[in-house]
Amino acid sequence: MGKNPINLALRFFLELAGLFAFGYYGWTQFNGILRFLLALALPFIAAAIWGIFRVPGDGGAPIVRVAGVLRLLIEVIYFASATWCLFAAGAVTAGWIFGCLTLFHYLISYDRLAWLIKQ
Repeated sequence: MGKNPINLALRFFLELAGLFAFGYYGWTQFNGILRFLLALALPFIAAAIWGIFRVPGDGGAPIVRVAGVLRLLIEVIYFASATWCLFAAGAVTAGWIFGCLTLFHYLISYDRLAWLIKQ
């Protein structure tokens, strides 16, 4: 189920929504120039970590190869942090929706989770 096109589209949406959550947090929690810096820097840093540390065979070629368990940990931290950012920014409903959709995605991606753990 992890390679199902609908699930892959959901995953892509969650990745983009996570980047938005980081930027939204930076924008709403700070003032002045720090607001602009964090609204841009937080999503950039998250996207860089997401794209650099990869497992071979899971999408594009990795820049830095990591073990599957470490990649899974990076993903969990990414999505948990994005969920936390939504809650901290006051978007509680959006936080619940994002968190539940992420959990749903991982529940139906059990084959990809098993594959990552074996890597």
